[in-house]
Amino acid sequence: MKYAIIFPGQGSQSLGMLSELANHYLIVKEIFTEASDALGFDLWALTQQDQNALNQTQNTQPAMLAAGYATYLALTHKHDLFPICMAGHSLGEYTALVVSGALGFSDGIKLVKKRAELMQSAVPEGVGAMAAILGLEDSVVVKLCADYSGRGIVEAVNFNSLGQVVIAGNKEAVEVACQLMKTAGAKRAAILSVSVPSHCSLMNNAAVEFKNIVDVVQFNKNSIDVLHNFDALKATDVDDIKTKLVAQLHRPVLWTNTVQAMHNMGVEKLIESGPGRVLTGLTRRIEKSLTANAILDSVSIEIALEEILS
Repeated sequence: MKYAIIFPGQGSQSLGMLSELANHYLIVKEIFTEASDALGFDLWALTQQDQNALNQTQNTQPAMLAAGYATYLALTHKHDLFPICMAGHSLGEYTALVVSGALGFSDGIKLVKKRAELMQSAVPEGVGAMAAILGLEDSVVVKLCADYSGRGIVEAVNFNSLGQVVIAGNKEAVEVACQLMKTAGAKRAAILSVSVPSHCSLMNNAAVEFKNIVDVVQFNKNSIDVLHNFDALKATDVDDIKTKLVAQLHRPVLWTNTVQAMHNMGVEKLIESGPGRVLTGLTRRIEKSLTANAILDSVSIEIALEEILS
């Protein structure tokens, strides 16, 4: 079976995540110890004991990178895997780059921590917002955002599946846009519980600063192709990886296009490596011929391996 490995992003975190896997695979705690050493605080304890701290952007991003990487290492504990490609949603793209060998894990942890800090400082908490829009065509959501002429900005930023788009921008603008979406026929337009309006032009200044940081981090040629959120394409070289990561900070996540690109490459199944099953749920909405497995515990590892290795 031809398969791809995908990694979830911010929003899939939960208190106590990976606790069952940690009881079966020593590598889980080892990865979190390495992450804790890079960060200077106990990341594992935070994920198991403090929901409020876990949901803070500067903690969520390194926690999700560590969780996705640890899950992948548990998945490959006994068997080498040979996916056609990898991808990650938003923050998950960094996990894909670590697993593919393009970015060292310790460097990756420090990089996403700094990314989170820049994002939070770019827009003070309460100023920005994001909202999920369900039941409208992508083009309608894009046009309604483009036609908004009030205070602040609102943009379509996450194209998660057909009929599911996330918008972001200034809080007032997002709230007004939600009403416009409902008037246009949206089944749902719901404000999300996030502190940062990711992937919109409010992150432009953060992206400029982030470029200076990314430029001095060592990246390598990856051993497995990674499709990037920015354009649903693999990078041509190390410099292209850096360019796409900076662009991702303030440009939309093209997840629908990414999954469709994997399907066009011959992928038959997606394996979601990390806490939650958000991406697994989106898969069939994007391409009905694809199946997906979420790695949630030791049992789901055995099920996934049996399917892709048989």
